[in-house]
Amino acid sequence: MTTVAAVIVTYNRANKLSAVIKHVLSQTRQPDWVIVVDNASTDSTPAVLAPHVEEGSVTVLRLPENTGGAGGFASGMARAYELGADFVWIMDDDCYPDADALAELVRGYDAAHQGLGVAPSFACSVVKWTDGGICEMNNPGTTWDWARLLVRGQQAVLVAHCSFVSVLVPRWAMTRFGLPLKPYFIWFDDMEYTLRISRAAPGVQILTSTVVHDLATNHGVNFGQIDDANLWKYEYGIRNEGSYQLHHRGTVEFLAFARHLQRMMAEGKVPLRLRLRAVQALLRAIRFDPRPEFPRSVL
Repeated sequence: MTTVAAVIVTYNRANKLSAVIKHVLSQTRQPDWVIVVDNASTDSTPAVLAPHVEEGSVTVLRLPENTGGAGGFASGMARAYELGADFVWIMDDDCYPDADALAELVRGYDAAHQGLGVAPSFACSVVKWTDGGICEMNNPGTTWDWARLLVRGQQAVLVAHCSFVSVLVPRWAMTRFGLPLKPYFIWFDDMEYTLRISRAAPGVQILTSTVVHDLATNHGVNFGQIDDANLWKYEYGIRNEGSYQLHHRGTVEFLAFARHLQRMMAEGKVPLRLRLRAVQALLRAIRFDPRPEFPRSVL
């Protein structure tokens, strides 16, 4: 029987975490394990988790320090691998999956495997915003032959990458390609990882599996929107994407990314002092080239 471990990574979102856990535990196809990775939260997260731990419905992996989304997912996926899970279902602490989201992911993954003749590298859900429309930040990137399964009647499209908001990752992908890059900390860790594992086979977006991403605003990544409040996050994103382009694609792609970054900041009228910080982050990418860790089985 196929086993699935759900992994939820959280940091100081006690107000939303309870709802996420409720949605995960209410799935029509229940996960075999629910692992909450607590990234050293300083709010009331432990109190929210305590009743679930007491009843045995949730396992908590509390990290000694905040390792960001990248470190949290890597740690949670490694724990799921140790438990022997065939799949890990990963999501943020503000993701509310519909009741049949996991069931549809598993069903759609199996159907895509049969239709393609090769096991997909991952399966992801359709991510909606709170108003029912598409969540701009969580649109996956399709392959050139994205409709290959769709024309055969399957409610699935082929994708090359996606965000870590309701993604089903098979054990074989972790065995072969390792875990997300912990040093990325936040931003582009999901893109890098799904691009890495999709070298073996495309991923699939299952159109019948839906979740809601409870973001404050519905915007995609736009370097023209850098300001004092979000600069720290963009610095991680710029360094991480710059590193990926340079070390995994080449100098031409790195320079193209640099031009895109400069153009977007100019169009958005980002203040010069913030542009300089962004360029400094890009330069850090030159020496930044982390390698993945691999999980181990204790079975």
